[in-house]
Order: sequence, then C-alpha cells, then structure tokens
Amino acid sequence: MPLFGRPKFASVTYIKKPSNLAGPTDIAAETVSKEKPKDTCKGCNGSTPQHEVTANLGICPKCEYHNPMTAMQRITLLSDANSFRELDSNMKSVNRLGFEGYDRTYLEKVKSTGHNDAIVTGLCKLDGQEYAIGVMDFRFMGASMGSVVGEKLTRLTEAATSRNLPLLIVTASGGARMQEGCLSLMQMAKTSGALARHSLAGLPVFILLTNPTYGGVTASFASLGDIILAEPKALIGFAGARVIQTTIKAELPPDFQTAEFLEKRGLVDRIIHRKGLRRELSLLFSYFKPGIDARS
Repeated sequence: MPLFGRPKFASVTYIKKPSNLAGPTDIAAETVSKEKPKDTCKGCNGSTPQHEVTANLGICPKCEYHNPMTAMQRITLLSDANSFRELDSNMKSVNRLGFEGYDRTYLEKVKSTGHNDAIVTGLCKLDGQEYAIGVMDFRFMGASMGSVVGEKLTRLTEAATSRNLPLLIVTASGGARMQEGCLSLMQMAKTSGALARHSLAGLPVFILLTNPTYGGVTASFASLGDIILAEPKALIGFAGARVIQTTIKAELPPDFQTAEFLEKRGLVDRIIHRKGLRRELSLLFSYFKPGIDARS
C-alpha cells in the first residue's frame, strides 16, 4: 500500500527559461546532441575534421576546448604501453530497489561502452613508476556513482594501500545514481573511509577533475586528494549553477564552477593542459614517492 494512500508520485510542470549557466545535465545533453555535427566544437562552434581532433588528444586545435575522453583513452594517455592491469572488471550492478527501466538502461550502456559500469580501475606504470588508477567514463549513465563504482573504487584504494602505491582518480560524473537510492549515497562514506586509511598509511592520493564533475562525487572522494588537479574550463560543483541561481536569487559570476574559478579559491591546486598531464603526474609520483621525506 502506498504511503499516505498516494498511488503515484506527484508531477510538476514548469517552463524552462533560457540561461547561459551550464550544469551536469547540460553537459550530458550536449554530449549526445544530434543537432550539432560531430565535427562542430562545443567551445567555439568551429568546424574541424574529427580525425584532427582525435589526433590532438580530443582537444580542439582552434580554441583548446577539451572534449571528453573514454576511460580507456585516458588510461592509454596516462600509462606506459601495455602496463595496465584491470581489476574487478566483471563486477556488475544489481537492481536491488526494482527501479523501473534500470535493468534495460544498464544493459544498453554495457553494450555501448564495453564496460560493466561507470569506472575502470587497475594498476599501471607511468615512466616506470607503478601506481593505482581509477577512471570514470561519462558515457555510462553520466558516470553516476552506484554500488559498483563505490565498491570498485574502495577495492582499488585498498589494493594501493596494501601495495604501498600512490593512487590517481580521474573524475567525470553527474553525481549519485538515483536508480540505486540510498545504496548509492552510502558509497560516499565507503570511498571516503578507504581514502582516509590510505592517507593514514602515508600514501598520496591525486585527483584529476574533468568536465563535468558534480553531485555526490564532488562531495566525497573528488575533494579528498592530497593534490587536486583539473583540466582547463572543467565544470565542477555539487548542484548545477542554474539550480543555485534559482535558489539564492542572485546573479553568479560568468566563470562560476569552472576549474579556473575554483583554482582562485583554493579547491583546485593546479590546472593542467591535457598534453602536459603525463609529465605533471610523473613528477608528482616522484615527488610523493612513499618512503621519501619531501623535506630532504
């Protein structure tokens, strides 16, 4: 019997007003938009052959807009050739709450992405330095954090701790996975606890924020790195800018929730161009090598 005798959830109709403020929903819609040709840049609206953008690491050669990368593209960029060993690749989500349509959507994303959930984890090397890496893939339900994402990230962190390795997490997410309800929210605490134990062991955590990173991911492990990096103009926040503006009824800065905005205010330590990520991370791994006193 429904609570309070209400057979269905109430629905609300509203008129969407135009706004220049972007949020995670806007980014997701742009990613799959059929209105723009595939070679039209979302940053400058310029037209560039897709193969040129791909050869340029997904960066627009005209305006330097950083297009999304798949998890495996990112891992290939940030690791030595043939050094990546995936962990827990067979782990799959279960529709414990019986959420209508979840099973169908989940299977569609498994088929279209080739992954069993929204994060790929494993061990690899960069310039010969071994480390643990977890990369979120926005193509899989907006890289929403469900039970599998939280469990895989926790196991990755524990593997890094037991092996005395640094940990890198590359984020891109719309937040918690609503289809898993409170089970999704529980992953915030679980991943944070694993990262705390990793830190107590004297091991470093590096976070790379990419466009977009929002919701429960930002509110948990994405904000818990010893060093927090971001790609240029990445959108990072909890609620979307439009929601915040509507709530507080005030104008927001033009660059609100961008990586540049957050770097000025101390949340982001450094913004790194995609072409400089390998060198930057290699240096950080050497600077924060376990067992080496940074003061010496």
